[in-house]
Amino acid sequence: MDTSKMLSQCVLVFAAAVAIVSYQSIEASQDTEENGSKKTESTIFFHHTYEEMVSLMYEVNKACPEVTRIYNLSEPSVEKRNLTVLEITENPGVHVPGKPEFKYVANMHGNEVVGKEMVLYFLVALCEEYKRGDKLANFIVSQTRVHVLPSMNPDGWQKAYKELQEKGEAGWLTGRANANDVDLNRNFPDLNAQIYENEKKHKGRNNHLVKVENTIANDKSLQPETRAVMRWFAEIGFVLSSNLHGGDLVANYPYDETRSGKMQEYTACPDDHTFVYLAKSYAYFHATMADPERPPCDKDGDNKPITNGGLWYSVARGMQDYNYLNTNCFEITLELGCKKFPAASELEKYWLDNAAAIYNYVLQTHIGVKGFVKSVDDTPIANAEIKVRSLATGFPIDHDIVSLEDGDYYRLLGNGYYHIQAKAEGFHPRSKCIRIENNIHVGVPSYDLRPATQMNFTLNPTKLPQESDKKEDYNCERLWNEVQMETQLEDRELLVSVLSYLQPQTKWSLLADQLSTLELYSLLAEALKELNPDQMREVLERLPHAVQEQLELVISAHMSK
Repeated sequence: MDTSKMLSQCVLVFAAAVAIVSYQSIEASQDTEENGSKKTESTIFFHHTYEEMVSLMYEVNKACPEVTRIYNLSEPSVEKRNLTVLEITENPGVHVPGKPEFKYVANMHGNEVVGKEMVLYFLVALCEEYKRGDKLANFIVSQTRVHVLPSMNPDGWQKAYKELQEKGEAGWLTGRANANDVDLNRNFPDLNAQIYENEKKHKGRNNHLVKVENTIANDKSLQPETRAVMRWFAEIGFVLSSNLHGGDLVANYPYDETRSGKMQEYTACPDDHTFVYLAKSYAYFHATMADPERPPCDKDGDNKPITNGGLWYSVARGMQDYNYLNTNCFEITLELGCKKFPAASELEKYWLDNAAAIYNYVLQTHIGVKGFVKSVDDTPIANAEIKVRSLATGFPIDHDIVSLEDGDYYRLLGNGYYHIQAKAEGFHPRSKCIRIENNIHVGVPSYDLRPATQMNFTLNPTKLPQESDKKEDYNCERLWNEVQMETQLEDRELLVSVLSYLQPQTKWSLLADQLSTLELYSLLAEALKELNPDQMREVLERLPHAVQEQLELVISAHMSK
């Protein structure tokens, strides 16, 4: 992605960002301490205490009563602070079939506070811009049900804030855990071990692995905050989410826990292609996250804008992987800055850096495909499995989502060609094919802001004969032929480019016309063998995973001869 081009498209959202500064109906006076001196400001850009946070949420509710609702999760924190959520959407309080559900969860680690402030400012800006008739805000509020939990760990925040007041700064770990000294991002059921075992045996479920209430009853280590959000996730059919952290500047995507048990290893989930797309949708709309010239937070680290969780460092029992493996929801983790608890004077700059990305990520709830699964008598079918296979590779994406109570489903997918099947007990499965071309982001003309492509399925009960659908069969064959041609052309161009890089003395651009795609793969495999392990790894990391997989097949075939 062209970072400068992306940022140039963000002008519209910065109007919303700057609007906060002059937002008159929500205004706070706060004594802040900076470098040992106190000063009084009239601004929203300060560190909100728990009480101020809740008060601001009620102010937003008061300013936009017709599109907002405030509610608490099923359990409070250890120290009995409510986990308060603000919902913003048209017709709040109910799930509207066909309207996807989105959530931001911040301040899971109590001392990582930037995310908490960013989502509070987002609520204020979205309310204000919606009232002004802004088309982007109108699209989000009318087409998406947005839920925001600004603080999942208010007790930890209080501990960190107290140390900040007493000592002038909060320790790197002070307040990270909850009041029972438990890291909430290491407190969810470990579903990775189960899914990895299922993968090895090629059997077992690939989604919704455990029953929430049974797990809560049997696992006494689960904290009240963890239990509350687990019930929340089970109650609402979330489609997309982000968990906001601090201490680095990167967008992190599943899997977080490595398959091998190594501390660092790229551990792709079945939807790796889509998650890379989602991570980039935040990183490349942030003012600096994708800037190749920015210094890394850690002098021994790097400044990559996105990372696979396992490659960064393995995390077991995290919330990100739990979302993916036990709900329909795709979640990434956003690290919003090197400082965990920056000075209040820096918060406005943080907002201006993040505003476009915060809006843009919400829009990604509308990528891929959505629709309804119903029977021939128009009865909604709940819990129908939505299975996806890539037409480009021929392999299934081994992660199904399920339809909701009203038969509606939402399947996030990156750009590509797909075979999609709806399957439900007691019904014949039905398949369709589609080409996904996502183009929804901040900066597109308002007429291009539209929900995901709709694809509905009508299933025949097994007691009736299955009806053939020649139109869909023809469409699948047409798209398969199309993707085969495109894939071969794209692969060839990439293979020639890599071979030219590795062996510049050979005129590969001239030789390529005389070679098949398979021969190019074989020659590249031979060229890679001449590199040392570090050089080979560097080249492979730059290749798309589909090309890496094809290379592995070619190398394996050569070794078996």
